[in-house]
Amino acid sequence: MFIINLLTMIIPILLAVAFLTLTERKVLGYMQLRKGPNVVGPYGLLQPIADAVKLFTKEPLQPMTSSVTMFIIAPILALTLALTMWTPLPMPNPLINMNLGILFMLAMSSLGVYSILWSGWASNSKYALIGALRAVAQTISYEVTLAIILLSVLLMSGSFTLSTLNTTQNFIWLIIPSWPLAMMWFISTLAETNRAPFDLTEGESELVSGFNVEYAGGPFALFFLAEYANIIMMNALTTILFLGAYNHPVMPELYALNFMMKTLLLTMLFLWVRASYPRFRYDQLMHLLWKNFLPMTLALCMWHLTMPIILAGIPPLT
Repeated sequence: MFIINLLTMIIPILLAVAFLTLTERKVLGYMQLRKGPNVVGPYGLLQPIADAVKLFTKEPLQPMTSSVTMFIIAPILALTLALTMWTPLPMPNPLINMNLGILFMLAMSSLGVYSILWSGWASNSKYALIGALRAVAQTISYEVTLAIILLSVLLMSGSFTLSTLNTTQNFIWLIIPSWPLAMMWFISTLAETNRAPFDLTEGESELVSGFNVEYAGGPFALFFLAEYANIIMMNALTTILFLGAYNHPVMPELYALNFMMKTLLLTMLFLWVRASYPRFRYDQLMHLLWKNFLPMTLALCMWHLTMPIILAGIPPLT
């Protein structure tokens, strides 16, 4: 039964990833006053299937001096971690209901650094290694901010369980009292998923695709699937944290529809940002985190920590 539930989760995720790539190309095309894919199938709807066939039938090449074991494991690990992070998400019911679901999400997101690092190091290429080192510095840095923002949300929610956040937001979304945290969270998720304008690990203009430059065919497709699965997962997590919907006990379909529409809206915002902003310089990226986000998130976390204590000490009006 667990295997069936697992497949009913994985297959829709992979289909969503496939058509997200089509949506991105069409949206970017219209934003740049050109047509996106429109040849394969009606309105280009079969383009993701053609891309999948092309990638998985190509010969997987690898450099002669590469570390074979790490080179093969890295893309498999990336996709495995990307799919594993979906298990505790309440949509409306999680595959595994964890008491420490938020900590599990943070831990799995941190492990994603290893797949990028291994791929860059195992390729034995200077461009891949520079991209991998950039990714490690960028991802680890922004996870500090993500963890502090999560701590602030947990202080408001009172539980480490993701399902509890829906109950917390029955009457008001957490984005309303804590919109600065939500804005910093959204920007940090852009950096965490290596999306423009923070796509410095893949920097096409200077690194020729960065850490995965030596990958082709199926292994490259696994990296591609992992990246887009992470994008949808991060937007789903953002929806749960700040835009939670009421989980009606009789009509869970309403929750699923609400959840899906908010996640889709945030994903469209990801594409809009990519079409609008140029890539940051690396020093600007680090300055944004360490000089701006980190002090602000620490201050807001202390605010959420001390305000209940201060309010508890004020005597009631008589």
